[in-house]
This record gives sequence, structure tokens and C-alpha cells, in this order.
Amino acid sequence: MRRGRERASWVVVLTLALLAPMLFVSERPVAAQDAPTLTMWFDTTGGSETADCLIATAIDPYNERGGAQIEATLQANNWEATRTAIAGGAGPDIVTTPGPSFAFEMAQAGQLLPLDDIAQAMGWSERFVPWALDLGRVDGQLYSVPNEVETLVLYYNRTLFAEQGWEPPTTLAELMTLSQQIADAGIIPFAHANQEWRPTNEWFVGEFLNHGAGGPQQVYEALTGAAQWTDPAFVESLTMLDQMQQNGWFMGGLDRYYTTPAADTNAALADGEAAMKIEGTWWIADAPLYFSEEAGTESDWDWVPMPSASGDPFFSLGIGSTNSINASTEDPQAAAEFLDYYFSPETQALLAVACGLAPAPVAIPAERLEGLDPRHAAILEALNTASQENNYGYTTWTFWPPKSDVYIYEEIEKVWAGDLTVEQYLEGLQALFDQEKAAGDIPPIPSR
Repeated sequence: MRRGRERASWVVVLTLALLAPMLFVSERPVAAQDAPTLTMWFDTTGGSETADCLIATAIDPYNERGGAQIEATLQANNWEATRTAIAGGAGPDIVTTPGPSFAFEMAQAGQLLPLDDIAQAMGWSERFVPWALDLGRVDGQLYSVPNEVETLVLYYNRTLFAEQGWEPPTTLAELMTLSQQIADAGIIPFAHANQEWRPTNEWFVGEFLNHGAGGPQQVYEALTGAAQWTDPAFVESLTMLDQMQQNGWFMGGLDRYYTTPAADTNAALADGEAAMKIEGTWWIADAPLYFSEEAGTESDWDWVPMPSASGDPFFSLGIGSTNSINASTEDPQAAAEFLDYYFSPETQALLAVACGLAPAPVAIPAERLEGLDPRHAAILEALNTASQENNYGYTTWTFWPPKSDVYIYEEIEKVWAGDLTVEQYLEGLQALFDQEKAAGDIPPIPSR
């Protein structure tokens, strides 16, 4: 499904520090009659193209090697299905979560297998950057491995912008002004909806917290307890987000925001019915399905950094998903060997080029990334530079504690409905955050 077009000219990006040399995966033949079968579930929310590509690129070649077999299952609403199954003592052997905060909660419940011995035996500390593995620790033990390093940007229909004479905004004030101009032209400003993924809400909450008047430094201070979520800069930022929803700028109104499938939002962006989209790097994988001759559109897309209050560009750092081993698995060694293969530089490079997936934070030689879409490469290069220069923000699903993270995307709907003020919403967040901080449930926060 994903097609890159030009060579990426960067040497593996996506790190906050220098990456260690890559470690090649050892292959241990296993007699066929002794080979275990492990289960792994793949999400089909919004379509199965991503899952199909991942299975064809990584799972099928692994199974063809002989030895342990991965039984790939396509699963709608994969996270909810996984969480429910594992809570009942079942679920897949290889566990995928939407991010470290979700894995953190499962580890606390005793549902994941500690990976410290496995990581040491397989040299993962030499393959992953230190902060990456630190994010998977709970009470000092490693329970999850980061799967995708990602960020969020402002995508826009470049063809539509050229026709209308619009310029991509750099500040939040410009974004508000442009959104009104777009709405006045009878076009939907943002192709946003959460019908298939309720945590979509937190993309916007997190971006406005980070890119508002306080900037990522104030977010860092709030995460470490030196500032409060109720500070005026955060109130101002989320008031702006609420105004966008009240104006009907997200897919034309709250009713459509809650009921429009992801495919329809993407089609609206490609067809020029909508102009922009604030979303993560994962969206690039789906872009060719809508912006292409095969899709029947002649328009093209581009991106700019998410506008900020100051106009200075920076990028929120996030882990798109994590992988763990189910504490109930019958063959943890086989599961560990699969993860070692999956997070090898070779496999991660193939998934980036063939499927458009953001690589895990492992060292990948640049020559293995030939064919990556240059726009995707440019985002990753910018994210790498920002991370090295401490010029990055914080995604909610990576750096917030689990209960606060759920609060962020569930309770914001009460603000949009008029049942809570922004101030009350942030007071509730602060109270819950204080409880989790006192309990030691805050994920590791890299020092700025």
C-alpha cells in the first residue's frame, strides 16, 4: 500500500542521542515438529492495508524461515479487543499497545512479561537508544519496546491552497485566521473525526498544550511537577481548541466529528472538501490511497510543522505503539526471538520503505531506506534535529501517566459539549495527575 519515491538522504533519524551500531539477529534453527505457534493481532481500524503490508513484509518472511510461526490475526478495534482478552487471561502472545502509557498500565496489572533478561541476552541496549527502553520501564523493570517514533504535523491539500492563494500558517494566530477564511469559502478547515478511534481527541489536546503560549518547556515543567496544568497558558491554548470545535471547523461540526469514518475524512482532504489535517506521521502511509490517480484525484498534499504561539517550529515526540510479551504466553523464548527479529534494523527498514511505517528507534543504514517518500523523510529528519537540540514537545500517550492520558481524551468531550469549562477540565487533570505522580506512575521524562 505504501510507496516511497526517492532516496532518503539521512542516516537513521529518530533519536535523542547518538545511536549505537546495529546488532544483527542470530538465527537458531528449530525442528519443525518442535516449532511453537505464537499469536499476534493486527489492527484493521480504517482498513486492513497497513496490516496486510506489515504481515507480507515482516511476518510471512519470518514464518518462511522455519522455526516458530507467527499466527497473524486481523482484528477490528485491536486495542480494545486486546485489553479485554488479556484481562481475562487470554489474548495474543505478542502484545501491541497504542503507546507507553497503555503498556505501563498493563504492566502494573501484571499482564506483561518482564523483558530485562531478554534485552540483556540479545543486546538490545546496544540497538535501542537508552531513552527508548527507559520509556518501557515500570518500577525499574522493562516491559515494553517502542515500535514507532512519530510526531504530529499540519498536513494540507497543496493543490487547494495554491488555487485559493492560501499560505500555510506558522503561528496559532495565523492558523485561526486561515481557518476562518477557509470556512468562509465554504470549505471544511480540518478533516478531523474520532468515530473509529476515540483517543484521536488527545492529538489535538496535546498539540495545543505543547504549541501554546507556554511551549514545550512549560509542558515539561508540568510533567515534572514544577508547573500546574491549570496555568493560564494551558487555559488559553485549550480555549482556542474549544473555539475550533464550537465553530464547526472539525469536519463541519461535532456531530460529524463523532460520526465520520477515517476514510471519509481522508477523502474529503484529497477532494478539496477539507483543507487541513493535524495528524501524526502514521497518516503518510494512507496518503496514496487518496492522493493518487488510482484514487481519482489530481490534488497533492504537503506538510508544515504544527503552528505554535511563537511561530518557532518544533515537533512533539511520540512512540506510536509498543510491543510486549503476554505474561500468559507458553513460550516466552520464542516470543523474545521474534521481537529480536522484528526490531532488527533490516526488518525496520523494510517496514519503513514498503509500508511507510515510522521505524523504531534503532540504527538503520541510510542505504536501506532508498525509496522512502521524501516528504516522510523530511519530517523524520526534522524530528531528529529537533530531538537532538531539545526542541521537541511531548505526546500525551507517551509521557502522561495512564489514567491522566485517558482523562485527557475522554473528558475533553465534556468541554466541547459545554458540560465543563476549560478551567474545570484542567483542574480535574491536575488532581488526577497529582495522584498518579504520588503513586510513582509518571513515565520517564527525558531531561531538557
